[in-house]
Amino acid sequence: HVQLVESGGGLVQPGGSLRLSCAASGFTYKYNCMGWFRLPPGKEREMVAYIYSGGSTTDYHDSVKGRFTISRDNANTISLMMSSLKPEDTAMYYCAISDTCASLEFGYSGQGTQVTVS
Repeated sequence: HVQLVESGGGLVQPGGSLRLSCAASGFTYKYNCMGWFRLPPGKEREMVAYIYSGGSTTDYHDSVKGRFTISRDNANTISLMMSSLKPEDTAMYYCAISDTCASLEFGYSGQGTQVTVS
């Protein structure tokens, strides 16, 4: 079993920045991919970014490329640096972990942290 705890959300003005963090605990050694999903109000969930365990492979949703950066702080912690935030980035952000990034949406996820850009 794996537990994920997100932190760092909040209220920020357009153009501002926030840094989200996710700490994983439990049997994390089984899983090679961690990432972030978001659920905007009234919309479907979408993958924001993911990173493989080695840290060399990352990918981003087109809408956040060049503005968001995912990084692996250590074996069990990842961060998402969000810059040039837009109102459309407003969402509940969830950390997730899985054995492959292709199956990330089916893996474990945390309780989420709210990001509001207004």
